[in-house]
Amino acid sequence: MRYVPPLCLALLTALLLGGCASQTTQPAQFSGYLADYSQLQPATSATGAPVLRWISPQFSNARYTTVYVEKPSFYPQPAASDQVSAQTLENVRDYLHQALIRELQGRMTVVNEPTMDSLVLRSAITGVTVSTEGLKAYEVIPVALVLAAATTAAGTRDRDSAIFIEMEALDGRTSTPVLRVVRKGHGLTLENSSTQLTLDDLKPVLDVWARDARDFQPDPR
Repeated sequence: MRYVPPLCLALLTALLLGGCASQTTQPAQFSGYLADYSQLQPATSATGAPVLRWISPQFSNARYTTVYVEKPSFYPQPAASDQVSAQTLENVRDYLHQALIRELQGRMTVVNEPTMDSLVLRSAITGVTVSTEGLKAYEVIPVALVLAAATTAAGTRDRDSAIFIEMEALDGRTSTPVLRVVRKGHGLTLENSSTQLTLDDLKPVLDVWARDARDFQPDPR
């Protein structure tokens, strides 16, 4: 059997165990909020982030003169946890709603009620997670791995935060979907398992999502 130096073995283990967190929502994480996920394809947002997206062949920005932004919902209804309070979830939903309105009104007329010429934007926050930060290469060297495991058990490791959203745009005249997007965003890193997630930890992600909605352009056909 070929001898593998300990450091090489450690780095290999890091690649197998740690890897990098997925930047898009996986099929097993689809919530059921959207009626159809089968036509979603990997794409890139206006800010260069990976997304899953479907665009109707009939979609045209020029078709709509106004946009109606529904207040985002939760799907499924979330349960508060030790690190994510019910108030934080409400704050996140309210902020996302206002951020979408703020950005979109710089490009289209935002209305309080949809009309036949409106694009209706509806969305759902489908998950907010806080999980132990993935192991880094130096931490899987045998002794350091033990230390990393110990700090994880003690709740002192950094914690990654993530938020998931599913969005669709409907034609105001027909209520037919013309665009669907599924996204995952990473918030700021929390110090440990006792650190509460706050709106400020997720604001950068929500602001990017709102800017992407404003700057969205259909793929050239």
